[in-house]
Amino acid sequence: MTMLDFHAQVQTQLPEVEERMRRVADGYHPELAYALEQLLNSGGKRVRPTVTLLVAGMLNAPHPHAVTVAAAVEMLHTATLVHDDLIDGATLRRGEPTLNALWNSAATILAGDFLFSQAAWLGSQAESVEVMQMFAKTLSIIVNGEVNQLFTRNTFPTREEYNLRIYAKTASMFELAAKAPAHLAGVFPQYGELLNTYGNSIGMAFQVVDDVLDFSSDESTLGKPVASDLRHGLFTLPTLYFLQSQPDDERMQVLLNGEVLQEERMEALIDDIRQSGAVQQAHEEAHRYVRLAQDSLLPMPACAERDGLAELAEYVVQRLN
Repeated sequence: MTMLDFHAQVQTQLPEVEERMRRVADGYHPELAYALEQLLNSGGKRVRPTVTLLVAGMLNAPHPHAVTVAAAVEMLHTATLVHDDLIDGATLRRGEPTLNALWNSAATILAGDFLFSQAAWLGSQAESVEVMQMFAKTLSIIVNGEVNQLFTRNTFPTREEYNLRIYAKTASMFELAAKAPAHLAGVFPQYGELLNTYGNSIGMAFQVVDDVLDFSSDESTLGKPVASDLRHGLFTLPTLYFLQSQPDDERMQVLLNGEVLQEERMEALIDDIRQSGAVQQAHEEAHRYVRLAQDSLLPMPACAERDGLAELAEYVVQRLN
């Protein structure tokens, strides 16, 4: 298989997912439809719905419900982006203006609320109480993680605290995407824990890779300033590794005190983190998560979709190349 074969397996289904998402704005204020269209057209690889569709295919889950859950998962992800961008004051995402760059804060919050509500509505259309319970739990985890992040900026997290933060931010949603189809197929007791491990592992890897790209890419590729998390007082895995090797770095102490570094010193710090080996250490950590995800697939039904899930896990780290 080539690296994009996993995407080819669902290329006829992803348009169904997007159409399902677009329809949720029917009958509501036209600006909500506009906002949804802008968000859907802004790019993205649709990795989360791809996970749902591949798992559903592997387990022979009912196709209409699989498409609905895939749309619900991606709608939930889209809603979180709207609120994240507002909280962070981000004006660009993937090189395009964010919704809060175009609208005022009140309208942006309400648009995000609408998307959250429609994600829940889509999830309910799968006609599974278990899936709805998973959706509610995942949303609570995401919101709690965002609140925790707001109140812990400019503090040095332990490794456990960092893992909990990226679990809430990213891995919890990948868990949802991977596990929900097992309920649709009626095989959750047999495969639920394995799929939980798969979703959690690729989600953790996905966020670690994002944290690496925040340092290793340039602004034109990222669509936002390099090391934007560090600039906002949020310490990610490359920074944690750097602090382990340079615990007395004076610039880091300034940031830990909640103070602002002059741009020249910030640029020098970013360059030192890049050169320290910390970024590579984080990259290796992402690879470890990917191996764990791939191992969790081995007891599952042998089929093209299982191979696709293994390839998708590898793709998560190949984004660094």
